Amino acid sequence: MVARAIRESFTMVVNTIEDFTDPRYYPPKYEEVENVLRYFFFMVAIDHRTSRLKPFEMYINGESYHGADLLYHLGILKYREDPDYFNPERMAVISREEVARWLRAQGGECVWDPEVRAELLRDAGLKLIRFFKGSVSELIRASRGYIRHPTAYGLGSLLKVFKAYSDPVEKKMFLFIKFVLRRGLIEVIDTHNIEVPVDNHLTRVALRLGLVRLDNYLMHKVLSRSEFTYEEDIELRTAVRRAYGYVSKISSIRPDYLDDFLWTFGRKYCTRENPACERSNFCPLSSVCVSHGKASKIVEHNYVNTFYY
Repeated sequence: MVARAIRESFTMVVNTIEDFTDPRYYPPKYEEVENVLRYFFFMVAIDHRTSRLKPFEMYINGESYHGADLLYHLGILKYREDPDYFNPERMAVISREEVARWLRAQGGECVWDPEVRAELLRDAGLKLIRFFKGSVSELIRASRGYIRHPTAYGLGSLLKVFKAYSDPVEKKMFLFIKFVLRRGLIEVIDTHNIEVPVDNHLTRVALRLGLVRLDNYLMHKVLSRSEFTYEEDIELRTAVRRAYGYVSKISSIRPDYLDDFLWTFGRKYCTRENPACERSNFCPLSSVCVSHGKASKIVEHNYVNTFYY
């Protein structure tokens, strides 16, 4: 029923299929391929939770940006200023101080973990040079067009050499694939191996919809906002990824398109605090949601000290 409801609501929530050329966040369509690949490779490497105690947001030219939107906006501003900024040789020596200056919102609020993001960028730059001649194009060629190669290394295995992409549930890996696939920068042979990049938004929505049901111990931790362990987080997000795989098949919506729906739905309707079902009379999935009218009780599982998502 959830899959059918998502199918019926898809065009209402997702107006157009994003091609990731919006100049507010991404490089132009006809930019040099390796530069674009580097931009996505390094930006996705640091695409995880942007704030802890204070929101990461600001107004620029009268437009509000927050969270991942602001992260990519600051990324493309840096790219426009210097397209060679995301050269792996420069990333390999980037400092915490430089990341803090770059990823700083108006009013002085910096992204919450500049030291971690600097470490991830350095690791990615050094290993790209060491193993792939400093070329993201070479990394993609080495995958032979596979995510999971039957006899050699697919992109999923190759990306795991980088600390930023080491998440067992592969959120950043599938997000990178989503970006470059839509930009036409990669061909995937085993498209059946594409899955949704599971982050806190997708996990929250899955819990509220009842796609994943927790035992009493873990549900108590969710309701009491107690912190999950590393193992519990991996187990939960793995179950969420599997559940959305079934939704994708039943609804006949590609996993990367389904992610567009879920991410937009989570930010617009099924928000962490004050979800739509408690502040208005309309939510496109209200008829199939087991938490309708009481969704704020299930905020999301508490696991924030991570660079995985």
